[in-house]
Amino acid sequence: MSCFALDEERFRLCCRLLLQRSDQLRDGWSWNVVQGSEEGYLKKTVLRSDSELHATPTAEEQQREQSAAAPEGIRGHSEDDDDEDDGACTVLESSRQALQYEYHVLYSCSYNTPVLYFRAFTLEGRSLSLEEVWSSVHPNFRLRLQESPLDTITQQEHPLLGQPFFMLHPCKTEEFMKPLLQAAVDQNRPVNYVLSWLSVVGPVVGLHVPLQYCETG
Repeated sequence: MSCFALDEERFRLCCRLLLQRSDQLRDGWSWNVVQGSEEGYLKKTVLRSDSELHATPTAEEQQREQSAAAPEGIRGHSEDDDDEDDGACTVLESSRQALQYEYHVLYSCSYNTPVLYFRAFTLEGRSLSLEEVWSSVHPNFRLRLQESPLDTITQQEHPLLGQPFFMLHPCKTEEFMKPLLQAAVDQNRPVNYVLSWLSVVGPVVGLHVPLQYCETG
C-alpha cells in the first residue's frame, strides 16, 4: 500500500505507536473502546486557560513532523471509565478562566483519514457554543479556516457516541499530508501518519504535540 493512503489497520498501528510514546512522556492519551463493540478512538482531556488558548503559536509548534518508535498493544479503556482520567488533564498555573477540552481522534472510512473531534466545557459544566469555540481559535488559524470553508470547524454528532461534538472537517487532509509524507519517503525516514497529522491540525484548536514525540527512546 502507498504510504500516502491510510486504512483502518494502519490507523490503529499508528495509534499504538502514539500511545507508547504518550505513556513514556506521560502526555495523557488513552484508547477508548465503545462499550459493546470493537470500535475505538484516541482520547485526551486537557484543562486550559483562555490566555493560553490565545497565545501565539511558536514556529516550532506549527512545523513539527513526527516519527515514533516500535508499537506496543493498545490499552483498552471503556466509556464507563471516562470519569477516571488520572494523568489526562494538564492543569495550568495562574489560569484566569479554565476550560476543559476533550479531544477524540477517530478513523473516517469515508475519507480514509483520521478526524479530530472535540468538545469544551467551563469548570461549571457548561458546554461552549460554536461561536465561543470559534472565538477561542487563534486569529492566525481563524483566518486560514475562514478562507477554506471546507477545512473548518463544524458541529457534528460523534459517530461512535451519538453526542454533539465539534469537528475539524477532514476533506483537506490528503492535500496537506501528501507533501509531508513524500518528504519522509525522500529522506528515507519513518513517519507516523496520525502523529504527523495531529501535529498539524491539533494547534488549530489548542492541542499541541510536544516536541519530545519526535525523539526516540
